[in-house]
Order: sequence, then structure tokens, then C-alpha cells
Amino acid sequence: MQHPLPRHRRLALIDMGTNTFHLLIVELPEPSHQQPVTLLRTKVGVRLGEGGISKGEIAPAAFERALHTLVGFKEEIELHQVTDVRATATSAMRVTRNGPALAQAIFEQTGIRVEVIAGDREAELIAKGVRWAVPLGSQPHLLVDIGGGSVEFIIADEDTIFWKQSFEIGAQRLLDKFFPEPSGLFPASAVAAEQEYLRTMLAPLAAAVQQYRPVGLVGASGSFDSLADMQLGQLRTEAELPPRTELALSSFQRSYQQLLSLTHEQRAAIPGILPMRADMLVVASVLIDFVLTTTGITHIQTSAYALKEGLLAEMLG
Repeated sequence: MQHPLPRHRRLALIDMGTNTFHLLIVELPEPSHQQPVTLLRTKVGVRLGEGGISKGEIAPAAFERALHTLVGFKEEIELHQVTDVRATATSAMRVTRNGPALAQAIFEQTGIRVEVIAGDREAELIAKGVRWAVPLGSQPHLLVDIGGGSVEFIIADEDTIFWKQSFEIGAQRLLDKFFPEPSGLFPASAVAAEQEYLRTMLAPLAAAVQQYRPVGLVGASGSFDSLADMQLGQLRTEAELPPRTELALSSFQRSYQQLLSLTHEQRAAIPGILPMRADMLVVASVLIDFVLTTTGITHIQTSAYALKEGLLAEMLG
């Protein structure tokens, strides 16, 4: 017996990050030039890099969380009668010894094929996603995506990517390296040590900024969403986030100082912060402050769109 085909193409886009797994399900309307309709936008804090990424492996508990999450995503995909699935994985599965084993286990349990993408490709897709959310115009902007494993920097306007690079200095790695006691305060000595490390690691960024002179910063990742939520004083769900948000420099500086002055318990209690992000947000904010100080940029926007929307944009041609 033949099942009737769904009338519309439905796409599921999965972005398996080092910290968060995202699922976006859209319906492509007829005719194809119309905007896709979002049916589901959700994310799960899998913390794939926790307890292992700095040692080059995915820890057993994180491996299980990843499998469990993909089984859940598969249920949503079936429920929404999806016709095409694209799943990408980034830093954690790119650099770990057992990343391929996880991709294989996911395929065996769900039938979902995971494409592990290179940092350069990740940066390109992030730029495509950000352009969909933020009108960049004809002036170059610095796009920043702070993941758990890697950080992507792209200098682009609405048409051209002038420079892009992925650095394996994500928030989980910075946490492991500079914040051995995340339950407490982040001491001034740790801030200085992280800044010194970034100065060395991000020399290519400083040179690119010197050359292309970006006029603003667009942040696309959970850390930037959290800072925008802190500015608002409330935690928004994935579905509630507007495509872009203006983040006042004064609001960022206020949040940054607040994060440095609190313990984990106090940070987790701030309206707008997911407890899972309470520690990573500290090391990520040191990174953001370093980038703002180095570049002299004062205009900040956040983009709710990143890799998975870039993939969608590419598929829609």
C-alpha cells in the first residue's frame, strides 16, 4: 500500500554544537519563492564538550545525552512528517577521538546521517544565517559565534565575506583552562590570563580588523542571546527570540561586571540566564570584552539565526 506523499516539502535542520543541539523544522510553501514556514524551533543543552573536549574525547555521559537528544529529535521529525533531514556537527565531533563513533551510533539508532563540517564551512554557514536576520548593508561587520568548542569570526557585508576563521577556543575550552572553580568568583588573575591567551590566539583577527575596519559587531550564539536576555531582564525561549536584537554597549558592560562579581549560585539566579550557561557566560564575556576593546567597536547586535538558518538559506538557493 502506498502512503500519500505530504503535499509540501518539510525540512528538518539539526545543528549539533559542542554545548547546544538545535532543531529547526520548516515547511517550504508553494510556490517556492515564498518564505518558509517555521513549524518547530527548539534547542537542548547537551553539553557535549563537558568533561572531555579539552582531553580530545566526548565523555560517556555527554555521549549518552547526545544519543538521547537525537532520539527525541527523531520523534519530532516523524511527528511533523518531515521529507528531508540535514544534520551537521561542529567542533566537539570534529576534534574528538570518538566523534566518528557517536555519528555512527546516531545513524544506527535514528537513521539520521550526521555531516561533521570543517571550521571554515561552519563560518560560511553562520554568515549566511546572520545575513538573513540582520541587514548588514554595504559596510563590513564583524560576525562572532561563540560555541562551546570553537569560535567563528567573519568579516562580511550583505554580499561579500572578506575574511573568516574558526578558532578552537570555545567557551567550554576556556572554562576548562581558566575557570577551575566555576562554583565561585572568576578572579582578576583569571581574567588577565584569559586576555593574554586571547591576545596570542587571536592575532589573525586583530590583523583582519585592521585591514577591513568593521563598523559593528553581530553576535550569533547562546552567550549573546543570554546577554540580550539579561538586558531585557527575562529568559526567552528559542521561539520567542526576534531575528535580531540591539545590545547596548552599556548593558553589556553592566552585565560583564555583574558576572565577574558573583558566584555560580548568584549568576544562575539572574533573570535571563539559563543555569547551564551561568559559567560559560563569564569566560565568553571576557572574550567579547576583549574583542570590543581590541577593535574599538561600540555597536552590538545579536542574531537569533546562525548555522542552521545558513544551511536553510543555502538549500533555498
